[in-house]
Amino acid sequence: MLTIASDFGTPYPAAMKGVIHQRTDARTVDVGHDFPRQDVRSTAFWLREVLPYFPPAVHLVVVDPGVGTDRNAIVLRAGDHALVGPDNGVLLPVARRLAGGEDGIEAFVVDETRLEPPEPTGAGSATATACSVSAEDGPASNTFHGRDVFAPAAADVHAVGIDRLGSLAFLESGEAAVDCDLPGATLEGDRATGEVLVVDDFGNAITNVVGDFLEDRERVVVNGESVPVGETFAAVPVGKRLATVGSHGYVELDVNQGRGDEAFGLSVGDRVVLEAGE
Repeated sequence: MLTIASDFGTPYPAAMKGVIHQRTDARTVDVGHDFPRQDVRSTAFWLREVLPYFPPAVHLVVVDPGVGTDRNAIVLRAGDHALVGPDNGVLLPVARRLAGGEDGIEAFVVDETRLEPPEPTGAGSATATACSVSAEDGPASNTFHGRDVFAPAAADVHAVGIDRLGSLAFLESGEAAVDCDLPGATLEGDRATGEVLVVDDFGNAITNVVGDFLEDRERVVVNGESVPVGETFAAVPVGKRLATVGSHGYVELDVNQGRGDEAFGLSVGDRVVLEAGE
């Protein structure tokens, strides 16, 4: 299996799939292509929560605000999984979870000059691509490394198998991968100070406060306002606010059939103070 995740929307992921299917018979699965645009941290969070539910696979991730810069293209071996993407921190949080810790991760840098360039097929294909290929620069367009670098690399990793990553001619081992900071909350007795890590499509404001903070509490004070604690959205009437523990294990600030981010006036990165409530 080869999973694909990006912030590309449509139609760009189709080109990456085309390159992959020209090179390998991998079964491709779309994790999603609507991750927050150029938001490395939010994507890192969601990948950490989603990819561990897959069987062993190659995971291609392209959220790459540094495209065209000197950032590396990398492959991480994490347990029975491999992750392919830009070296900007988006891969490391999920790699730790897949590998069971830092010690189980191996990092490789892709030598782009040794990748076989992707080529369009069909009539007129010779002029149908903006990919510039040379022995020195490698098969990289200026703006679409998802198609021209990462997709070929992921296909090659899939083709040789995870156990043979170290033998790939286009990889160099020993490089340290860039990390992504997913901060933890500060807990002091009946007070937790954290922030909103992500807001999902339902408007649920997901904080970095561990869910245990809500244990045995009927109410909690959120940035000075008291709200009920519920195990489910239906614990409060439709349209009412609540604090709950999401499927990821963190405190969420939600509205039953509404948007918690709007009701609480919160955005990604905003400070959140939770205190014991009456």
